[in-house]
Amino acid sequence: MLKIKKYFFEQIVVHCKQEAPNEACGLLAGKDGEVAKSYEAINVDKSPESFLMDPKEQLKLTKEIRNSGLDMIGIYHSHLASEAYPSEHDLRLAFYPDVSYVIITLKDKNKPVIRSFKITEGRITEEEVRIE
Repeated sequence: MLKIKKYFFEQIVVHCKQEAPNEACGLLAGKDGEVAKSYEAINVDKSPESFLMDPKEQLKLTKEIRNSGLDMIGIYHSHLASEAYPSEHDLRLAFYPDVSYVIITLKDKNKPVIRSFKITEGRITEEEVRIE
């Protein structure tokens, strides 16, 4: 299960809307499946259908997370016109089996939907998201 405070969910949704018409992306930090901080990242793909974090920025954010005593527990990105479900591209980029892959769909901009998945060797398992 992924637990996220309403504040962080709203912060991520704002980021996703700001990046439209391109996908947004970022990292989630915390402990034991509970998000304690979100980190916005730059989508170097600058694409409405895919995302790629700059490797230097991702390393910098990962170090910042570690130095703050937290763990990287999730990677988030937006889908603008499709459901919140991992695409083939998302599966190819799923290199961290221990993190949650969080997708926010803005298909209906007034009702963003968040879903979270564990992806291991191409197998997708949805996990509960609790917004508190």
